[in-house]
Amino acid sequence: MITLLLPALAIIIGFALLIWSADKFVLGASNTARSFSISPLIVGVVIVGLGTSAPEMLVSAIAAAQGNTGLSIGNAIGSNITNIGLMLGVTAIFYPLHIHSKLLKREMPLLLALLIFSLFLLWDQRLGFLDGLILLTMMAAMLVFTVWEAKSHNTDSLPQEILDELPEEVSKRDALKWLIIGIVLLIASSRLLVWGAVDVATYFGVSDLIIGLTIVAIGTSLPELAATIAAARKKEFDLAVGNIIGSNIFNILGVMALPGLIHPDNFDSEVLTRDYPVMIALTVLLMLFSTSWRKGKTAVLGRINGVILLTAYIAYMVWLFIDMSA
Repeated sequence: MITLLLPALAIIIGFALLIWSADKFVLGASNTARSFSISPLIVGVVIVGLGTSAPEMLVSAIAAAQGNTGLSIGNAIGSNITNIGLMLGVTAIFYPLHIHSKLLKREMPLLLALLIFSLFLLWDQRLGFLDGLILLTMMAAMLVFTVWEAKSHNTDSLPQEILDELPEEVSKRDALKWLIIGIVLLIASSRLLVWGAVDVATYFGVSDLIIGLTIVAIGTSLPELAATIAAARKKEFDLAVGNIIGSNIFNILGVMALPGLIHPDNFDSEVLTRDYPVMIALTVLLMLFSTSWRKGKTAVLGRINGVILLTAYIAYMVWLFIDMSA
């Protein structure tokens, strides 16, 4: 029991520090960017977007550097599944989401296309350096495209909601302080979390892939849950869904790229036969639920849709438990 206690504490403390430091990193980075007269929209889309995905990216990078590629891949895929099934499912149950943004309706098919493309890259059951480089290059292109598209649609509700949610302004000195503290603690907490997660996997005799898909994915997705619920409570429904779509794009391009660049390796076949199909199926469900089938009507991601997404997520967790037990 004592053997398990330390890794469990490491995971809990690691998650807490990871979430807090990611928030401080966003505060410091966004204000530092403002001091260089960078466009607020770029700050919102790029820096805040990357900041909320910083936990996934740091955890995956450190896990890959330590040779735990399965944990890295599991974190990327598991975070996407968790974001839609658990985070968006729970949010929709309590706050039905009315989707107006044309940008979102274009980004959802784009997310699906990126998932299918990444599946093609990984079809040989190996995440190589070239695969990682392609994914990272696509992420850079996506960031440029997202900023351009947001600027081109001045009448759309989503860009304004992004601007409304920028962190508060602080002095340059405080911005630099929080930026440094955020980076240092992000790295430290990620190392602590990965150590705890790997030890728990070893203790129970399960693969690091399973731990990445479950415990680590849920923990690193908590910033998205907080941001999504906060946006939904303010009736910024497009932003609530946009947080999830944006995070999933970052995960599949940025987070998935890191293990390929840092520690190219083969991975378990279940990634292609179990986890990727579930991730794609949940994305298709979200697209269907977010589409208005009546002309002139606003699409609503309602409570029933939320229950379906959450039920699908629970069923997937049961599937993982059965596979783990076998």
